[in-house]
Amino acid sequence: MGLSRLAALHGVATSFSPSADVTVSVPDDTVTAVLAALGVDAATPAAVGRSLAAAESAAASRLLPPTVVAWSGEPLPAALTGLPPGAVLTVDPEPGTAGPQPPLRMRVLPSPAPDPAGNTPVTPSWWTGPPLGVHRLTVRTPDRRQATATLVVAPDRVPQAPARTHGFLVQLYSMLSARSWGMGDLADLADLAAWAGRALGCGFVQVNPLHAAVPGRPTDPSPYRPSSRRFPDPVHLHIESVPEYGHVAEPGRAALDDLRQEAAALREAVLNKGALIDRDAVWDLKKQALELIHEVPLTPGRRAAYCDFLAEQGQALEDHALWCALAEVHGPRWRDWPDGLRDPRSPQSARARTDLLDRVDFHCRLAWLTDTQLATAQSAARESGMTVGIVHDLAVGVHPDGADAWAQQDAFAHGMSVGAPPDAFNAHGQDWGLPPWRPDALAASGYAPYRHLLRGLLAHAGALRIDHVMGLFRLWWVPEGRPPTDGAYVSQDAEAMLAVLVLEAHRAGAVVIGEDLGTVEPGVREALARRGVLGTSVLWFERDWAGTGRPLAPEEWREDCVATATTHDLPSTAARLTGEHVTLRHRLGLLTRGLEQELAEDAADTAEWLGYLARLRLLPEGDGDEEAAVRAVHRFLLRTPARMAGVWLPDTVGDRRPQNLPGTWDQYPNWRLPVADAEGHPVTLEEIAASPRLHRLMAVLTDGAEARTAPPGARPS
Repeated sequence: MGLSRLAALHGVATSFSPSADVTVSVPDDTVTAVLAALGVDAATPAAVGRSLAAAESAAASRLLPPTVVAWSGEPLPAALTGLPPGAVLTVDPEPGTAGPQPPLRMRVLPSPAPDPAGNTPVTPSWWTGPPLGVHRLTVRTPDRRQATATLVVAPDRVPQAPARTHGFLVQLYSMLSARSWGMGDLADLADLAAWAGRALGCGFVQVNPLHAAVPGRPTDPSPYRPSSRRFPDPVHLHIESVPEYGHVAEPGRAALDDLRQEAAALREAVLNKGALIDRDAVWDLKKQALELIHEVPLTPGRRAAYCDFLAEQGQALEDHALWCALAEVHGPRWRDWPDGLRDPRSPQSARARTDLLDRVDFHCRLAWLTDTQLATAQSAARESGMTVGIVHDLAVGVHPDGADAWAQQDAFAHGMSVGAPPDAFNAHGQDWGLPPWRPDALAASGYAPYRHLLRGLLAHAGALRIDHVMGLFRLWWVPEGRPPTDGAYVSQDAEAMLAVLVLEAHRAGAVVIGEDLGTVEPGVREALARRGVLGTSVLWFERDWAGTGRPLAPEEWREDCVATATTHDLPSTAARLTGEHVTLRHRLGLLTRGLEQELAEDAADTAEWLGYLARLRLLPEGDGDEEAAVRAVHRFLLRTPARMAGVWLPDTVGDRRPQNLPGTWDQYPNWRLPVADAEGHPVTLEEIAASPRLHRLMAVLTDGAEARTAPPGARPS
């Protein structure tokens, strides 16, 4: 009982429900390990008693939690309404929110009397709401007690897309142009956005996370396991677009020409010789080119812009660049570095900042160059008429050996990894190998790492997609050395996480999309919808699960979502329609049942959907035409009330291969495939733009009248 109570006080769940009618207890040793990662000793019954007494005493005597959330126009949080009369609140406004402002002071008055109807006023008359922002709150009580906290004042909702819109979803690395250096880059992204907005009426382009990867050979190709989520990866730079590129003098100019020839060979190998995208080879060439470009002095105006960037990014960028420089010397596993360098605040690390100053500056410069090209891509999108523009993606965590884990060690739970519990789809659970943030450390810092992360990602984004958005509420922690089945849920302060998200999105004028597929805790989707965060709805999963189990009628879909036919983790639409995704999994030994049974069930599922599409008159070409069926699927998406409809770019040319096949590592070339046509031949961005198949599909989306006029009475049967 004591351990359960102690766990509850620290947000650690001692049971979980893999299905509605099943509850599984978390092993005591898992609870003990998770508490230890939170700095709580529960190793013995006596330790549990001491820790419990300390936690309960702290809770009883605390005037304020570390972070307090106030929503604009909504009732005050309990942390403020429970203060004793006569207490004085002082709010020191966030610097720079609206120029210099004096502290705001308020005195807590006795509870107001109810009105004649018996209703107590929602907001006490003593409350003078501070402006939106992240402020410092101090409370002094009449009995001389005092407490300080971070006060987050957020608007009630994130910005919304101006109108219903459609756009492309693409893994940027996979979309090579005729000028790419072996993988898609930020110039390709800007070009895709400019064309899609002007020629196809698209409102957005959603890309994979562009976070910085952990260097090394081979680099982990997954964009969802980065070194840093705070800074983008310079591998996405378009070298020729760097202004200093044109001013490289001999012999550097000849060396650049040689590098371009090698890059052309990489591109040719991918497009015409069946080679996979080789991120490491691309980076080797780009890094050599950037070294030559770095020798060109910046013009005064460029130097001033760079200095502004350094000042804006501050310590976080310096830490990131130092990690990159140290990784060049000692390798990317910072836990294997000399003792002093494992601590970013040690005297040894301070000396390294001086000794490696040139390399630190080089990596800072790369971050700046990448930031400027991200800005150019978003500008190209908006100038093309896109209502949203570039939708960036936030991975759920970072690599344990990466720059963020090194620089923010106090914010991470050591010895823990994020994953997923066992459920009906995966009896073994999942371990994603990503260290979680400590909720207590985030709260104590006023959510500074989270705020700065969001601010950086939103700087050049029309929208932000949050992978596994349920992580804003709770995450499954797996102790090191244990199977994923022996994990436990640890709760976040969802109110604070949402408030920071809403505030930063409001400041950026950006839409927010949550990836909420799979098992979702009750109340999560409702809480996200209340704050204007869009969900993600994939056609094949949208069924009347609470009733008949049949395909969900389009008018019954939720409005607050991005509707798609597939994602990067799922089969392409052509593969789904033909059953090729089942045979692929069979070839790789991933099926848990016989091939014939799996094929039969998949065919029945597809036939049911195609039959429904035909009854809705969305498949006028009839059965047996794969390309027509792909168009019918997208006609259906536009029949729903979803605010945004996403088209997987490979679907426009008939690609049958998933970009990522969950459950595989070296059995399948995850994150390394270029976009290809129905025959498996890689296609360039220029060829995609000229594809008749693409234009036939996009005509469906641009013809709003056809897509949104539903025949009466068409429902699943």
